[in-house]
Amino acid sequence: MEKLKIGIVGCGGIANGKHLPAIKRNGNFEIVAFCDVDSKKAEKAKEEYGVTKAKIYTDYRELIKEELDAVYVLTPNKSHAAISIAAMEAGAHVMCEKPMAKTYEDAKRMVETARRTGKILTIGYQNRYRLDSTYLKRACVNGDLGEVYYARAHAVRRRAVPTWGVFLNEEEQGGGPLIDIGTHALDLTLWMMDNYEIDSVTGSVYRKLADQKEQGNAFGEWNPEKFMVEDSAFAFIKMKNGATIHLEASWALNTLEVDEAKVSLCGTNAGADMKEGLRINRVHYNKQCVEKPDLDSGGVAFFEGQSETESDIEQRTFYNAVMKGDELVVKPEQALVVTRILEAVYEAGRTGKTVYFA
Repeated sequence: MEKLKIGIVGCGGIANGKHLPAIKRNGNFEIVAFCDVDSKKAEKAKEEYGVTKAKIYTDYRELIKEELDAVYVLTPNKSHAAISIAAMEAGAHVMCEKPMAKTYEDAKRMVETARRTGKILTIGYQNRYRLDSTYLKRACVNGDLGEVYYARAHAVRRRAVPTWGVFLNEEEQGGGPLIDIGTHALDLTLWMMDNYEIDSVTGSVYRKLADQKEQGNAFGEWNPEKFMVEDSAFAFIKMKNGATIHLEASWALNTLEVDEAKVSLCGTNAGADMKEGLRINRVHYNKQCVEKPDLDSGGVAFFEGQSETESDIEQRTFYNAVMKGDELVVKPEQALVVTRILEAVYEAGRTGKTVYFA
């Protein structure tokens, strides 16, 4: 099978924790260029994942001069748009990490560039490829839930503030848990509902726990002086067809109800949630019942179920889109709406006013 020649821009945590191992397992990629502002990170990534003659750069504008099929944009949110646009204009397809961009205007320019250049652009919402996600999506498409008119998007951590990199830097990231993990939950919810027509967004954005000395943080103590983003955010989103979504996102919140990248759906025929594994609730034979699908296909001799991770499937899907013309699962126009809503939540939080859409 023909290999996809790619360049990696950003060799930090998300590259090493998600993309590079999955690319290596796939076997149909050839990483010929690495770029990071810290050349040592690029060198380390090359040693483990690159071809022998892979080149090292500290400026993405030099990397995109290479003959590449695709570029992976795995940098802080602020630079997603600039790098993705430059790569597409240089002739490469793009896999960009979530969120699509720091701002809606940046994200919109990315979509416009993809259309103008004819290049593939997709965003790293890998949670769509989970077994529970794909099962529930099929149920939604099949109409099993009926009309989904109310949903909750869950991205709640009790005390798990990321203390590395630039996560606490508003200038680099655009926000905290809302744009970091809330974006996954919101993407899943819109995708399940297949509803991207926004009417209004009301939101509250809080920084209530960031200055506390007793933190109990899973990732070690944070520095309150460098905690420049929210620690939690909540939104009420109304869609043009009357459906509503409650979005909750936190890195630090005094709650025991912890769920991340999960969704709850309420439809006219049935409901579903991912809170304790996938559960589908309905009335059957005039009785309330809850179905819990067995998703791993285990229990068979010499077979332990699916071995692919969602990151593996994400890489295979991108490869097939570029090399075979298969349809994308995560379309840039969908990711654009996610960014638009996130931006509206931050605006509503700042102004105290509901944001309305034409």
